[in-house]
Amino acid sequence: MTNRLMTIVGCCLAAGLGGLKAEPGVRKVASGFERPVWAGMPKGMDGKLWVMEQAGRVWIVDLATGERGPLPFLDIVANVSRKGNEEGLLGLAFAPDFKTSGRFYINFTDKAHHTRIVRFTCPNKEVTDVNTAELLIDFKQDFENHNGGWIEFGPDGMLYIGNGDGGSGNDPNGRAQSLDTFLGKILRIDVSGEKGYAVPKDNPFVRKEGAKPEIWAYGVRNPWRCSFDRKTGDFWIGDVGQNHWEEINFMPRGKGAGSNYGWRLREGIVPTPQRGVGGDAPKGAIDPVYVYAHGTGPDQGLSVTGGYVYRGPVRELQGRYVFADYQNPRIWSFVLKNGKAADFKDHTAELQPGEGKISLIASFAEDNQGNLFIVDHSGPVYQIIDR
Repeated sequence: MTNRLMTIVGCCLAAGLGGLKAEPGVRKVASGFERPVWAGMPKGMDGKLWVMEQAGRVWIVDLATGERGPLPFLDIVANVSRKGNEEGLLGLAFAPDFKTSGRFYINFTDKAHHTRIVRFTCPNKEVTDVNTAELLIDFKQDFENHNGGWIEFGPDGMLYIGNGDGGSGNDPNGRAQSLDTFLGKILRIDVSGEKGYAVPKDNPFVRKEGAKPEIWAYGVRNPWRCSFDRKTGDFWIGDVGQNHWEEINFMPRGKGAGSNYGWRLREGIVPTPQRGVGGDAPKGAIDPVYVYAHGTGPDQGLSVTGGYVYRGPVRELQGRYVFADYQNPRIWSFVLKNGKAADFKDHTAELQPGEGKISLIASFAEDNQGNLFIVDHSGPVYQIIDR
């Protein structure tokens, strides 16, 4: 009788547990940063997260304790402009061999309102000597917004750089559709040499007269956080809209050379509403896979923050593209089916800390295991976990 009762109870418990659904949540990793805008981790170096402050510092944080080192990993505050709200130290990319070479790359706005792409070398992987700086690219911004700032290595080993259209509104100087400027573009360069950089021979405009050969794709407004899917190598762009639509763009691995994403003629999937600005889509232009309208509703927002396809341990999120809105702080996800977003979900409520709330989602970040982190511009950094 006892054995039979235990069997019945065991079966009931198994059935009950089988019906439970895992739910993602967050844990606070660290806090107290000054306007953090990016975080990341070099390959082969687990247990620590590098967190970037917009003013010009990068800190190394111990993921187990939340403590940061006594000195910043990088401090270029003296060289960074913070006059414009969208200026500053905006992006960092570790060389794939950072663990041995100590080389990394940053994207920032200098005091003259130029975007600068700079390489540093940090042999001890803890504190960077700013005298190792090597300037690779320098170009002037038209205004003090739409600086872009994303920078990352692709699965092909090339360095990709996301640039905004130079600012103001409605791209008044027509930069995004012009191939003679870096503004409103995705660049692709080869930094494998000891010094400087090379233009990859398969870049699409290498032989086009008057075009910048570093250009890989164009027609973007302000790509605020792009990513490569760590499993497939596919490319994702979160492109901030003008007054009506925010958009997510997608390009499969191995594709995308010379792609035109439509701005300033297009905002989302429609002509830009401003009179004299919008028009028909350029020939071959790439439509976004997802757009959302401006507003404060649960599926609306005002400024997209691009994210990642989740490849971490939380089962409910695996294979889903996770992204957010900065000003209407919501966190969403979808899966891509037949080139379009499907199975859209709102994770805002479940991805909130036990105390307070996530208020300004400036960026997402990945570690080497595919865990996803949320960078709150107001100071904290959170890790997405399985409750």
